[in-house]
Amino acid sequence: MEILSGGGINEVVKIGDSVRRPAGPWSANVHALLRHLRAAGFTNAPEVRSTADGYEFLSYLPGDVSNYPLTPAAESVTALTSAAKLLRAYHDATVPFARTAPRDGWQVPARDPVEVICHGDYAPHNCALDGTTVTGVFDFDFAHPGPRLWDIAYAAYRWVPLTTVESDLPATVQAERLRTFCDTYGLDAESRSRLIDTVAARLHALVDVMQTRAAAGDKAFASHLADGHHTIYLTDADYVLAVHRKS
Repeated sequence: MEILSGGGINEVVKIGDSVRRPAGPWSANVHALLRHLRAAGFTNAPEVRSTADGYEFLSYLPGDVSNYPLTPAAESVTALTSAAKLLRAYHDATVPFARTAPRDGWQVPARDPVEVICHGDYAPHNCALDGTTVTGVFDFDFAHPGPRLWDIAYAAYRWVPLTTVESDLPATVQAERLRTFCDTYGLDAESRSRLIDTVAARLHALVDVMQTRAAAGDKAFASHLADGHHTIYLTDADYVLAVHRKS
């Protein structure tokens, strides 16, 4: 067995060519999504193999995973553009599923308008890279029905990245990388006009989830609050509004 990096707040273990992860009440919906993706020809996400004793067993996605600080490979322009391409392909593949997907039973509530199934945490720590190219995405625990822009906003926040706390990229470079991400995804002008406000709203929503879950006794989120993760997100929300609304 090998404990894997990535995987967000869960302990993820590789056993042979499978990955064992804790299952939750939302896993049935996630597994239906993953099966739909396979049937639709999207092979860049894990395949469901089985569930047993409170765990799910998924296929292993080969590749490198970056945590923080980001590796040079994850910071590359190739990683940025391939992440945007993969997110677009994923979103497009979920459209038929989203039309009939249940609104309830996800870890994160559905958000209107429902256009796709948001991944919910599309970040370098949940993606596999082959060299500098993003080739896979995993950890769908926070997947939920919602608008494309809600997912794009968080993905851009993580991949550009739009932060002064976890990156020292100048604002001008961030703005150029943000344009590159949006161009590669194919984001329309109207959505771009709302993107920065959506990034800030998405970060505030993340903090709300962290605080709610911690208050309910979730030790992982309580640990994140104790480590000050929420202050990073709130600081970054203020930053993107102050600086990148002008971009």
